[in-house]
This record gives sequence, structure tokens and C-alpha cells, in this order.
Amino acid sequence: MANTAVRNGCDTKIWIRDQAVAEEINRSHVNARYLPDFQLEAALSAEWDIERAVRDRDIILVAIPSHSFRDVLRQIKPYITSQAVISLTKGIEAESFSFMSDIIQEELPEVPFGVLSGPNLAKEIVQGMPAGTVIASDSELVRYAVQQALHSALFRVFGSDDVYGVELGGALKNIYAVAMGMAAAYQVGENTKSMILTRALAEMSRFAVKLGANPLTFLGLSGVGDLFATCNSPLSRNYQVGFALGSGKSLAQATSELGQTAEGINTIVQVHSRAQQLDVYMPITKALYEVIYEHMPALHVAVELMKTGHRSDVEFVLPHQAV
Repeated sequence: MANTAVRNGCDTKIWIRDQAVAEEINRSHVNARYLPDFQLEAALSAEWDIERAVRDRDIILVAIPSHSFRDVLRQIKPYITSQAVISLTKGIEAESFSFMSDIIQEELPEVPFGVLSGPNLAKEIVQGMPAGTVIASDSELVRYAVQQALHSALFRVFGSDDVYGVELGGALKNIYAVAMGMAAAYQVGENTKSMILTRALAEMSRFAVKLGANPLTFLGLSGVGDLFATCNSPLSRNYQVGFALGSGKSLAQATSELGQTAEGINTIVQVHSRAQQLDVYMPITKALYEVIYEHMPALHVAVELMKTGHRSDVEFVLPHQAV
């Protein structure tokens, strides 16, 4: 996103925690760890000092793992004046079940905020392949500012006021990317993949509505768009972890080999627990939890999943559904 903003003519800094890495990016214009094969824009400035990175900026895009999100907001709080803070993190905070927008409101209560989410695989965006995303905020000014900063002929930025819906789409789809990676390891057919994807969308919308989101949001880029991209791309971290698990590797092996955060693993635990509390029917999430954390045989769980009761094909259409 920082690279996209620079291409759009924005004066942009990217915060890199490690000073040596920041200096190397400024010298070589390559992020050797995450995007080694791509040249970054020469005007993109990497900054290791967090105060210099955020002070006097108009928009702050926070794109870090969910487990570090609250801590980083606390670090930048002394330097925040009128900046808008936008979450790009597609996850849920462990234990508290807080979304990133909740954390922003708790830690920076006076700050205008939003969430950015969509089918945005990093390698494709940095290559300049056409893509789209959604900026969700209660503030029209925030939506407009982010659109001005990022929207271009190659990157379309759509607006929404359903913050929870857009945020939930980004967080929940990671669960099903793990499922699709596991399915791919078992070499399932296209019919099976299509069924997983559409039933995943049903689960996502059921859960989201229970939390107050608009189910129609899931028909857009941040819902079915992101779900499709993440579930069908080997570039997806969650897909890669799922594939490794389906290939017989342990969770520790799978996450260690990835070397990056796969938000879906934490999200499975959080959403499984929350769905039980809220009495939301989420059979795919439950099946993944049983396979990964209760060490149930994947084939047995898959067979049981196919036996579950008859439901309507499209959620919220039939007035009465059989469980």
C-alpha cells in the first residue's frame, strides 16, 4: 500500500522496526524479506524511528499482525494529532475478540478511523496488476481521503460505511483459506472447492449478521472477492499453511516454514469459541478446529461434515431453515 501511495504521488514513509532493514530498503529499494523479487518506488522512504514515521502524516495505514496492533497504537499515540488511522490488518485480537477498529477506538478514541480490506495479494499489487479494495468508515471525509491517496487506474478503491462487515470479511476469509489449502493437498475436485467456497460465504454472513454487520457487504470485494482470491491463490499465507497441514505437517512445522503470520490460525480459535457462545452454525470452522487442535482425522471430519443437516442454499432467503 505504501508503494501504491507513492505511485499516486503521495509523500509516503513506511515504518520498518529494524533500522538496518530500513536503511537497506532506502539503499536498494527492495524489501528483501517479503518482496525480494520486486523493485519498490525510489521515492518510498523507509523509516525505523516510529515518531518520525507518523508525525505530521495525514493518513496512517496500520498493516501489522493483529497480535502487535494494540502495542503499536500505544507507541504512536503521543504523536497523533489529527491524522486518520486506517487498519489494513485482517485478524482478530486473541483473548479479547476485539477487531482492529475496536482497538483503534479504545486506544485512540478521538481519532478518525477506517478499515481497508479486499482481494489484495501483495505481490500482485506491487507488480501493478489491476486490483480493487474497500475503505470502510463512518466518516465520508476519511473514505474520500483514502480514495484520493490510493485510487488509480490500476487500483480501484470503493467506499463503504459498514466497518464491521468489511472488517469481518477480511478476518473470516482467512479461516476458509486454511480449509481450501488443506483440500488442495488432498487433491479434491473443482466441485468440492466450489462447495467449500460458497458454504464458507454462508458461514461468514451468518456470523457477521449476529455481530451487527450487513450481509450484503459480503457480496462485494471485501467479502466474496477477498474470499475467492485468498482461497484460490498459493500466494495466500493461510492457503500455504492449510496445504502444509493437509500434507501431514504439524501446525508448528507449517507456521515455522512459512516464516510469516497466518492470521487464519488464530482466527479459527477465536471464531470457533465465539460462534459457540453466540450459537452460530459454523460447521467448516468447527471441523478445522477439530482437525488442527483436537487432532481428529481429517477424512473422518470431512465425511461428518457432508452429513450435516439440510439448509437453504442462500442465507437469509428461506424463512425457515432445517438444522
